[in-house]
Amino acid sequence: MSDPEIRTRYLDLLERSLTHTLYAGADAVGYPPRSRIRRLLLRLLRRRGLVPVRILPEQERLQREGRTWPLFAHTMIGVERLNSLRRCVETVLADGVPGDLIEAGVWRGGASILMRGVLEANGVTDRTVWVADSFRGLPEPSSAYPADRGADWHTADYLAVSLDEVKANFVRYGLLDDQVRFVEGWFRDTLPALTAESWAVVRLDGDMYESTMDALVNLYPRLAPGGFLIVDDYAIPSCRQAVDDFRQSEAIEEPLETVDWTGVYWRRGTAASNPASGATNTSDVS
Repeated sequence: MSDPEIRTRYLDLLERSLTHTLYAGADAVGYPPRSRIRRLLLRLLRRRGLVPVRILPEQERLQREGRTWPLFAHTMIGVERLNSLRRCVETVLADGVPGDLIEAGVWRGGASILMRGVLEANGVTDRTVWVADSFRGLPEPSSAYPADRGADWHTADYLAVSLDEVKANFVRYGLLDDQVRFVEGWFRDTLPALTAESWAVVRLDGDMYESTMDALVNLYPRLAPGGFLIVDDYAIPSCRQAVDDFRQSEAIEEPLETVDWTGVYWRRGTAASNPASGATNTSDVS
C-alpha cells in the first residue's frame, strides 16, 4: 500500500471515528430540554449517571448532515462539513498557503482533532492548531448586539465542554502535542491577543452574532491569501447576519460557497480555480 493510500485510509477512519459513524451510524441523540424544570431533571439524572436519549429515524443521514446533538460523537458538525474541513486543510498544504489553523468554538474538539490529524498524516511539523473556546458554553446575549436578543444558548449545559475533556479527546487519538495550543476564554478577551503571524484556515463555530463577529474581526485580517474562512452556523440568523455584515463592511467579494444546509466558506484572494470546490453543485469540500 502506498503512502498516499495509507494517509487516505487513516484520515477516513479518523473522520468516521470522530462522527461515530464507524458504528453504522448508531449514536443515541440527547435533546437538551428547553424548560427550566426539565433541565433540572436532566441534571439530577446525570448526577446518577443517567441520560435520557432516543434513536431517531434516518439516524445515519442526520449524522451525515450534522443535524443531531450526539451523545457519543466527538463532533456534531456531521460527515459533510468534517470532510469539507479536511479538504480545505489539504488544499492549503498542497498550495503552500502559509499560516496556522484555528477553530473558534470547538465543543468536544472533533474538528480541531481532525485538523491536527491532517497535519500528522502529511508529516507537517511547522504549523500549529489553535483550539479557542470558553470551555464553559456560550455567553449570555449582550444588549450591544440586538441580533442575539432572546438567544438562550448559554443555558444549554450540553454545549459546555471543559478544557480537560477536550484535551482528553485529543489524547484518545494520540494527537495532543506541542502543535496544539488551547485558548481559553470569551473570544472578545482572547482572540485579540493571539500571536500567530498568519492563518491558513480559520473555522468559526460560535452560533451567535457577537461570537461570530469577534472571531471575524480578530482573525480575518491575518488570513493568508489562499486561506479558507469557514463558518459552521450560517443557517442561524444571528450568525448569518454577522457574516453578511462583516463581508459587506470589508467589501469581501470572494464567493460564499455552500457545504451543506448550514456550512459555508470562502477562499481569500484567489481568482483562479478553487481546488477545494467543484465535486458537486454545492462544494467539493463537502
